Amino acid sequence: MSRGWKITVVAVAVAGIVSTPLFWLLNSPDTGQLVGASVQGAVAISALVWALFQQPSTGQAQGPVDVAVATGKAEATGGGSASTGIRRPAGAGSGSATAERTGDATANGTGSSASTGIDYS
Repeated sequence: MSRGWKITVVAVAVAGIVSTPLFWLLNSPDTGQLVGASVQGAVAISALVWALFQQPSTGQAQGPVDVAVATGKAEATGGGSASTGIRRPAGAGSGSATAERTGDATANGTGSSASTGIDYS
């Protein structure tokens, strides 16, 4: 549940809880009104407890989303590096990474490196 929805549910629940005694204090309620006020109070308290125990929604990725799709060729020579995907040195980044149909990467020469897909080195 998002923070905005949680605040809304808590505010409505508190309003329901606070307004319930008004039915009991005004105009000496009959049995039906007393039952209605009791149900209103129970629902408001249930909504409040439910909202307070909700965890933040996890459907959204935390951090940036990196995507590499249908990339071309890459070549590294003379100690260089080539990547046709995503580079995350030392596992940097907290979001998701997706690489699909990445191109060819070749490395020629001493110290050269090449990668396709997601490179965490």
